[in-house]
Amino acid sequence: MARVLCVGILVADLIGRPIENFPEKGKLLLVDEMSLHVGGCAHNTGVDLHKLGEEVQIIGKVGRDGLGEFIINSLRRRGMDTSGILFTDQANTSATMVLLDSSGERTFLHYPGANRTLRSQDISDEMLAASQLVHVAGSFLMPGFDGEETALLLKRAKALGKTTSLDTAWDDTGSWFSLLEPVVPHLDILISNYDEASRISGKEELPDIGAFFLKFGIQVVAIKMGPQGSFIMTPQDKVLVPPFTVRAVDGTGAGDAFAAGFIFGYLRGWDWYQVGRFANACGAMCVQMMGATEGVGSFEEVAEFIRSNGAYLGGEVN
Repeated sequence: MARVLCVGILVADLIGRPIENFPEKGKLLLVDEMSLHVGGCAHNTGVDLHKLGEEVQIIGKVGRDGLGEFIINSLRRRGMDTSGILFTDQANTSATMVLLDSSGERTFLHYPGANRTLRSQDISDEMLAASQLVHVAGSFLMPGFDGEETALLLKRAKALGKTTSLDTAWDDTGSWFSLLEPVVPHLDILISNYDEASRISGKEELPDIGAFFLKFGIQVVAIKMGPQGSFIMTPQDKVLVPPFTVRAVDGTGAGDAFAAGFIFGYLRGWDWYQVGRFANACGAMCVQMMGATEGVGSFEEVAEFIRSNGAYLGGEVN
């Protein structure tokens, strides 16, 4: 039985580094590294949760092509349940070219592909009933699922007594809150980075951003801020959580790693500082290796990373 249902985008990531400039048209640029990885917010968050020891089922769509097989075979090698991943004939598997500079900063060229075809009806009530928490990963990158279709799914999940969460991505269409508006009444947890949350809310100060979302009945808002740490706000609490200082190699998947760490801590009832510190640690571990999920380890490895970089306030996690 899956404890966490991760619904969202599945992507094949072709990552090259270091890339500081583009070559002239018709010219060639040599790079030191290039590798193919499985990515996408639902994949990354689900795999990281699985590595932490959580029960996970990933839900999404791929095309009937080599990249789709690559994604499914990668998950099977990890021992993960792939029964919720559907094939579509309407589009090829989603793919992203990830261009990394020498500091680990990323530039993306993204093809939505099969992720465009995901619908609420693709997730059965049986799948929802078997979960404790339903997480939508990659909102704004699923044109057929964003907005009303996401709202339908989360409304069904809430009717079954499930906790709901959502992690945003960059909205290239500029729709922002108008697309998220039907969704927020059915959300318990909103996870977003500062830039996205600011665009959605129209606010700049962290407490104002948090208050904007809480007024819709969301229980907790978590804002990812990269090198500045994270901010967590509930109707009762405002918690600023400091970052871990590490050498970044590849920022791909860091936000998804944070989401996985946050969900993991939330499900265990830790205090908000502990939840944020654990989530920050997962993100920090992620950026130290190439690929979206390679850097995050088991719960014991994350706990050791935290201990070696400073203790929690309020005691150790358990």
